[in-house]
Amino acid sequence: MTQAPRAVNIVGAGLAGSLLALLLARRGLRVALFERRADPRQAQPERGRSINLALAARGLRALERAGVLAQVQPLLIPMRGRMVHERAGRAALQPYGQREHEVIYSVGRADLNRVLIDAAARHGAVSVRFGQTCLGADSAASRLRFRGEGGEYSVPLAPTLATDGAGSAVRTSLAAAGLLKVREEWLDHDYKELSISPAAGAALERHALHIWPRGGFMLIALPNTDGSFTATLFLPRSGAPSFATLDGAAAVTAFFGREFPDTLALLPDLAAQFAAHPQGQLGTVHTTPWHRGGEVLLLGDAAHAIVPFHGQGMNAAFEDCTQLDELLGAHGADWAGAFAAFEAARAPNAAAIARMALENYAEMRAAVLDEGFVRRRTLALELERRFPERFIPRYSMVMFHPEIPYTEALRRGAVQEELLRQLDAGPGTQPDGARAAELVASRLAPL
Repeated sequence: MTQAPRAVNIVGAGLAGSLLALLLARRGLRVALFERRADPRQAQPERGRSINLALAARGLRALERAGVLAQVQPLLIPMRGRMVHERAGRAALQPYGQREHEVIYSVGRADLNRVLIDAAARHGAVSVRFGQTCLGADSAASRLRFRGEGGEYSVPLAPTLATDGAGSAVRTSLAAAGLLKVREEWLDHDYKELSISPAAGAALERHALHIWPRGGFMLIALPNTDGSFTATLFLPRSGAPSFATLDGAAAVTAFFGREFPDTLALLPDLAAQFAAHPQGQLGTVHTTPWHRGGEVLLLGDAAHAIVPFHGQGMNAAFEDCTQLDELLGAHGADWAGAFAAFEAARAPNAAAIARMALENYAEMRAAVLDEGFVRRRTLALELERRFPERFIPRYSMVMFHPEIPYTEALRRGAVQEELLRQLDAGPGTQPDGARAAELVASRLAPL
């Protein structure tokens, strides 16, 4: 029988890596966790990365499995829905769901990461090494290479779990060796983050995700525990309007005054922030395969980074961690079998949420202002109320029902969207209740 390894390597102590280290340690494995950054518990957060994340049911279930949900709870701000801001200044809340628990939570990346790293580091089976830059995986020599304060060194490769993000050094090295293929699809929209102070943020509803949709672009804002909000502008990289046209303080102020006039009071230092903050890129990473025998496995963003418009990047990565943990329980020390089963189970779901995340961008920046969309959204909630065993809106399946795979949410969502269009009788009319019952019963099997 294959012997259990002396230690499991995890490359990357971000959210997924630190959670995975804790899960594996609780399973009885020894874990060596390597991170290129300084200890985030003692350093400032990395600039250019989103400081706000949306935590939903899949992520909550993973945190509960790891035994850290109680420590995370004080960091969470419930958001009941989208507060949609029109250009004229009117704002209206579009609830995420109709049940009390159907909320998503704004959480600070750095604060959450500190809790997870601290929990992992306090476990006797986890050793955490900061300031260790991964140089790649050498499958031929079965070594994992690093550069630390004392120079370059290597450790035995098998087994290594790569959670080192969308720019994964492990993935890059395996691709360079011809052991896997990577396709990166860059969105032609970039993003820039801006901070709304606690004093200014008092004018905004705290328990909502705020959206200023403008068709081809949008601004959003999520609440922080100190009363501030983190705003993010998503805008084309080139063309008009675009980041390329916002080439000075006057252009920035004029653009916000025209498109988001009610935010000028929220951002008195808009021009200075805009000039100082980095402009980030957005994209989807497709990798085939995710593993190399029982030596290396990519998971989270390292395997399948997605755009942030469904709030599922972290949640999907956390779900990766829980599923791998479950499979290791079933496969024992058969790492090759566990890795193969993990990819077979997760790759279709990763593809499904990547597609839905892109589709949700169009919904957030444009559809939420469309009368037909709002009408069908209201109808969807009514059908869920009447037929909860058969009809659950796609957004709710993704965010509030971790027992429903992403692939099934995508499939059922397409059926339901067509059903809604058939039932939508237009403005000021009510759908035929008998026909609705017939269509739901004939098109949707019980969940």
